[in-house]
Amino acid sequence: MSVPPSALTHQRSIYLAGVSGERPRVPFHITSLEQEAEKRLSAQAYAYIAGGAGAGQTVAANRADFNRWRILPRMLNDVSEVDLSTRLIGLDLPAPLLLAPLGVMELAHPQSDLAIGRAAAKHGVPLIISNQASRPMEEVAKAMGDAPRWFQLYWSREEELVKSFVSRAENCGCSAIVVTLDTKMLGWRVNDLDLAYLPFLRGKGIAQYTSDPVFQRLVDEMPEDPQAPKPRINLKSLATLWQMLNAHPGSPLDNLRSGRAQKAVKLFTGIYTNPTLNWEHIARLRSYTRLPIILKGILHPEEAVRAVDEGVDGLIVSNHGGRQVDGAVSTISALPAISSAVKGRIPLILDSGVRSGADMIKAMALGASAVAIGRPYAYGLALAGEDGVSEVIRGLLSDFELNLRLAGGTRPSDIDASWLVRAP
Repeated sequence: MSVPPSALTHQRSIYLAGVSGERPRVPFHITSLEQEAEKRLSAQAYAYIAGGAGAGQTVAANRADFNRWRILPRMLNDVSEVDLSTRLIGLDLPAPLLLAPLGVMELAHPQSDLAIGRAAAKHGVPLIISNQASRPMEEVAKAMGDAPRWFQLYWSREEELVKSFVSRAENCGCSAIVVTLDTKMLGWRVNDLDLAYLPFLRGKGIAQYTSDPVFQRLVDEMPEDPQAPKPRINLKSLATLWQMLNAHPGSPLDNLRSGRAQKAVKLFTGIYTNPTLNWEHIARLRSYTRLPIILKGILHPEEAVRAVDEGVDGLIVSNHGGRQVDGAVSTISALPAISSAVKGRIPLILDSGVRSGADMIKAMALGASAVAIGRPYAYGLALAGEDGVSEVIRGLLSDFELNLRLAGGTRPSDIDASWLVRAP
């Protein structure tokens, strides 16, 4: 397990570099980070990464509701030594932080998931490899070496494909399966709709599928459909076709001749979500794998209790970054009731809205064992690739360490409900 550098050392190095006029390439302030990334990203990429469902009420609540709590520091504690290490679902981690699964990261940088994986490995922070990644899980695992990773699973309409994904995740060293529950269908994402842009229709973000033998067999078995609607032929549709041909394995010319790229996109859009997903699927998953099973997207305390009773190994309290149900409860608001219901029987990870070390403390005081971040590292990726992701991780860990020590603690286990008061 790697040990993160001291926050004081990190802080000092930044200030010393400033003596020579050198400023960080990746801003630490979350607003500046997002603004700078927006300048680098295409309008379509920024809308896909930053946007939420509907009017964006849940996206806003995920941030605003952290402000309902205030940290109550203690001053007269010895905080000269600090240890951020955490034990989480069989892993000894350098800090209570994970990288949440983000799909279609080729929108932010050509190295996409490989850059993310290498940065995560550098800091010993687990990456939850996305089901909608731009690179196959095996390539990401190879880039990460022995560093910890989990695999996010979207339950497909094709059960054999589910089994194949789980088997591949086991074989490439993933140490848990994270089932995303809240995407039985896409939410009403107005930023993407206004641009009429869905990256999957260009063959982006489906690398787990096109690299899978079961999926490729299903492509082979697809019947021709002469009645299928065809887009109008113009420069835009030809550019889309070119993207699709290049995204699929093999040469663009071979893909054009065979029609496999178009068939893969059509098959993917027909099977990647499963509206029937229920508790019976989770029970079946136990027969598919011996890995720990984590449910991502739980917001209701009754479902949290059911998950414990069903033998689930952990929960990620998440609302998909506000991208699915507009007006849904924020994750930090949902966390206390879930923590009270679960009573520490399984670990809770908070996702959606975490932007600072103070946020990490608040989440852990309300019952989380760890937190996961998403959009911030995507913005870092857009600005500086692997180095950008690394700087976002390192900055957040430094922020967490300093807030922990300044509030009177020296390890994550010191944090409890007594650290917080409700804001007036």
